[in-house]
Amino acid sequence: MSHDAAFDETGVKRELTGNAAKLVAGVALAFSTYQLIIAAFAPLSSLPTRSIHVGFLLALTFLIHPISARANRRRIAVHDGLIALGCFALALYHLVFEEALIQRAGDPNMTDLVVGALFIILLFEGARRVLGYALPTICAIFLAYGIFGQYLPDAIAHRPFGLDQFISQLFLGTEGIFGIPTLVSATYIFLFILFGTFLEHAGMISLFNSIALGFVGQSRGGPAKVAVISSGMMGTISGSGIANVLTVGQFTIPLMKRFGYSSVFAGAVEATSSMGGQIMPPVMGAVAFIMAETLNLPYIAIVKAAVVPAVLYYATAFWMVHLEAGRVGLMGLPKEECPNPWHAIARRWYLMLPLAVLVFMLFDGFTPMFSGIIGLALTAMLILGVGIASGFGSMAFRIAFWIALGLVTASFFKYGVWPIIVAITLLVAINFWIKGGHATLRVMRNSLIDGARQAIPVGIACAIVGVIIGVLTLTGSASNFAEFILDVGSKSLFLSLLLTMIVCLILGMGIPTIPNYIITSAIAAPALLKLGVPLLVSHMFVFYFGIMADLTPPVALAAFAAASIAKASPMRIGWKATHIAIAGFVIPYMAVYDPALMLQTAKAGASLSVVAVLYVIFKAIVAIGLWGGAAVGFLRAPLNWPERIVAFAAAALLVAAVPWTDQAGFIASAAFLAWHVWRSRGAGASVKAPA
Repeated sequence: MSHDAAFDETGVKRELTGNAAKLVAGVALAFSTYQLIIAAFAPLSSLPTRSIHVGFLLALTFLIHPISARANRRRIAVHDGLIALGCFALALYHLVFEEALIQRAGDPNMTDLVVGALFIILLFEGARRVLGYALPTICAIFLAYGIFGQYLPDAIAHRPFGLDQFISQLFLGTEGIFGIPTLVSATYIFLFILFGTFLEHAGMISLFNSIALGFVGQSRGGPAKVAVISSGMMGTISGSGIANVLTVGQFTIPLMKRFGYSSVFAGAVEATSSMGGQIMPPVMGAVAFIMAETLNLPYIAIVKAAVVPAVLYYATAFWMVHLEAGRVGLMGLPKEECPNPWHAIARRWYLMLPLAVLVFMLFDGFTPMFSGIIGLALTAMLILGVGIASGFGSMAFRIAFWIALGLVTASFFKYGVWPIIVAITLLVAINFWIKGGHATLRVMRNSLIDGARQAIPVGIACAIVGVIIGVLTLTGSASNFAEFILDVGSKSLFLSLLLTMIVCLILGMGIPTIPNYIITSAIAAPALLKLGVPLLVSHMFVFYFGIMADLTPPVALAAFAAASIAKASPMRIGWKATHIAIAGFVIPYMAVYDPALMLQTAKAGASLSVVAVLYVIFKAIVAIGLWGGAAVGFLRAPLNWPERIVAFAAAALLVAAVPWTDQAGFIASAAFLAWHVWRSRGAGASVKAPA
């Protein structure tokens, strides 16, 4: 498929051909090349690195996205071309005048202020074109609050600040636009987006689909289970829910519709499954990298905390489609339509090497940057090497190639990037001369271009949300909402959690997961920490519901993406996706009341018991199972309303952290299941072929 649809979440894009398309491709290639140089050699200091990153993002934004849907999409408007050039020129300001800016830090001159004001205005316009009006409007409200907040009632007012102070805060330092989110976007995030696009172009989606089809395609509700598993595996390398919908969904949604599922349910299953990619290790969404940097924790700590909730999230989706298939009576795919998964793995096992190496390195203590470079370089060498092996066709050559690949990768740990640079250069040269090698080089080029374009919405969101962070940092206003949460929490922790969840869901109606997390974690997470919630768990709580917001109407971005493929109402898909994921809403609450679910301890320094972890996982599985049955109205056989109410109550008792609720929940669960098995004996949840 064309990957154009995956580059942004709401923006209108130009449909370019000829020289205009070559111009965009050239800028995208330059962007990817710049980021690879930064990752490999770090030649620039921090602030210029961040500003040039945003400059590239804005340049591509104005080249790709027209001013409105009514504009001519067949060409790049002259004024947009000039604005794109101007954005990049302004982004070089920190590099060209770096020494002078350091010397007059805190005392900007008129040129600094004019350049800063222009850059902020252009960033707002770029964000509007890529992400729609919601996020820029929220950022503008915060900026207006910062400028005019001294005139507000005392409860929310702050001391006066000059306009020059806001421009300095947002543009000239690292507390605003070029803050931690932009730093992470300019380093880890871009690298892992590129890693995902390289694997995708190498054929990883096809491999994932074959594995999923082979293992679960024949089971009850097989097509929907294929969507869950395939999207989950894609989530391990992508970290972008919207991109997952628009890639994996091209295969899974038509498959589900063909075997009896409604368009709404097919779109909802794919939307639910794809959004989980942001919490699925090892390559989680951009938020995970931002969280690691914000909390000053190694990335692997975030991965460990996310792994159990991620598995439970997909177990929830898998269980829900299994129950729905039983309720409707849908059987699996015919055996002849399901490939042998082991044959698929045997043919393309090498595609899993980069992911395996990445996982090993992350869990062995290497930094995400170092691990990402190795994973990306290994993927590039695999693509180039497979092209050479296909061209020569000699088994001896293939064996020699794999040995050489291993030696080059191993030498990286001793000699740095140069052996890999030399190896990739040599492989490119060989592909240039052999038969079929040009097609391999096109895959490499397209991967670099797609990686740069897919980074646009993520990077722009990270940059503009810096406006909110800058205003909150300068005025200290985040403490007001935090104090309100603390006041509520002194009476009930549950109400504080509920309030935080509602804020996440409301913000998520208009903005993507990244700014949603950044805003809410800056305000609510410190308050939850003071209420006794471990810091990492409080941030994961906010992160989790930021993801759920992308499924929740009225503005469910994942549902809108799925609707374009399913040809169904986005609103209906959004409500159905919320229904499918409803059991997953309890997981963050369970983690707060029992941090062992995220492999954390309630008190710092305490040891984590394996028994405690297994117990809370078992409790979560039972709760999810009952909650799913109550939501769908089916287990072994259809459930009547009294049974659904009892199942819901038993699950709720297992989630609540009040004395004796676990015991009551397990007793109620056992009694309900025994009654249901007795009542449904002989029914067996029979299934029938779709009409």
